[in-house]
Amino acid sequence: MENQYNIADIEDEHIIISEKDPEPVNMEDVDNSKLSTIEQSRLRISQSTDASRKSHFGQFFTPSSISQFMASLFPSINDGICRLIDPGAGIGSLSSAFIERCIAGDLAFERIDITAYEIDELLHSELSDTLLRENERLPFTFKIIGGDFISEAVKRILEGKIGFTHAIINPPYKKINSTSKHRQLLRQIDFETVNLYSAFIASTILLMASGGIIVTIIPRSFCNGPYYRAFRNILLDKTSIKHIHLFGSRNKAFKDDDVLQENIIVMLERDGIQDGVEVTTSTDDSFSDMSSHRYAFNRIVSPNDQDRFINIPTSHDLTDFEVSTVFQSSLEDIGINVSTGPVVDFRTKENLRQMPEIGTVPLLYPMHFDGQNIKWPICDSKKPNAILHNNLTEKSLYQNGFYCLVRRFSSKEERRRIVACVAQPDTFNNAEVIGFENHLNVFHINKRGLPKELAQGLAIFLNSTVVDESFRSFNGNTQVNVTDLKRMKYPSRLNLIELGKKAKYINNDQQAIDNLINKLLKCL
Repeated sequence: MENQYNIADIEDEHIIISEKDPEPVNMEDVDNSKLSTIEQSRLRISQSTDASRKSHFGQFFTPSSISQFMASLFPSINDGICRLIDPGAGIGSLSSAFIERCIAGDLAFERIDITAYEIDELLHSELSDTLLRENERLPFTFKIIGGDFISEAVKRILEGKIGFTHAIINPPYKKINSTSKHRQLLRQIDFETVNLYSAFIASTILLMASGGIIVTIIPRSFCNGPYYRAFRNILLDKTSIKHIHLFGSRNKAFKDDDVLQENIIVMLERDGIQDGVEVTTSTDDSFSDMSSHRYAFNRIVSPNDQDRFINIPTSHDLTDFEVSTVFQSSLEDIGINVSTGPVVDFRTKENLRQMPEIGTVPLLYPMHFDGQNIKWPICDSKKPNAILHNNLTEKSLYQNGFYCLVRRFSSKEERRRIVACVAQPDTFNNAEVIGFENHLNVFHINKRGLPKELAQGLAIFLNSTVVDESFRSFNGNTQVNVTDLKRMKYPSRLNLIELGKKAKYINNDQQAIDNLINKLLKCL
């Protein structure tokens, strides 16, 4: 994965990594007597490998606690032959955890064959040492295959060399472009995707024997959005979801590598019968406060959802949003549009101005959000406040008016995933047109503003806790896509306008916002 990417070219946040190396762990402060050999190796290698190499391979070593939890999800068995595949094996943390479970006795096989794929040759000796060390405790056969897993997997699938019974995966997190070798290879098995993690898991699904079990840690971003629809189709058509584990904190799973990404752990059965899904949650990778609930599958994937978004409920009771008859309107029903801000700043640098001047019009960024309103201009800002109005920029500008704006990205400190505000025309000295930068989603009517109360009511609704909780059930990354906003259900146009009339009494108070929405729920 590249550390910087063009958000205008792809509406999906795959992973965020610090552009500098994370703060190193002082190995002298680590009590090695309390760490397994492989965990000591993981910390040592992780700290000695620079960020650019990790980024190049897109692989982050699995902490021992997560490896052990993943291995614990495999159903107990006491016979048969195990053919385990570990794609992107790294130093062997996951295979080692699987073997440890076998040694403990509740996974018992007549024979165990492990196939470990690892593209980074510098890790092969560590991987070999790990497997040899486990082999001294429990005999099994293994082979380490270098080179590219996708190339090998596609070849095996096309040749019919499939039949793995178990898979344990921490896939690489790396964007793949439409012209890349990987995309060309995946098209041979009729699969399109934008990230290696989904390519690894989809390929593994196709390599499994019927009844085979897959346990993987995976970024939650695949659960929604158009870019992963093909992946969701393979996952839902070829496997049954048996277990989902959700971490409450999105930066804990790979904290040693300074990764900010909401990850989940999923257990799948190839060709399995889809029944209820066990959903466990814990704050972090210590699993010390883990809770568990079982949900009907229609709570996970709605039978009426053509996009097949995967929702992860955190309460056994249906939410107010799920049962409400108030929130039933689409944006089309309301008569409004939503679009990504059309001004991509790096593509029009010559037209940007730090402050307003003759010939310019206002340009809005997320930095201009001030509660539920806009503060413009901002002096001494890092971003420009204005854009030239000329023939080149005309098509990217909207008529000045009332607009409801939503940030496309939230920070990890943000209490809500959806953050909305209202742009009001008198903020901009009655400029005829204004610009919206690409980090914003804009609610509009054919590139013109909304009625004042409608814009304000929409912002109140979007900033409510009930909407945030519903949104988080299917969106696990920090990005709010236009697709997600179009998919949501809203109050009627009339109810939104009534909410907007009360905007002046709210003053961005969360409790006041929630009280209005709760009152709306109870009255209708």
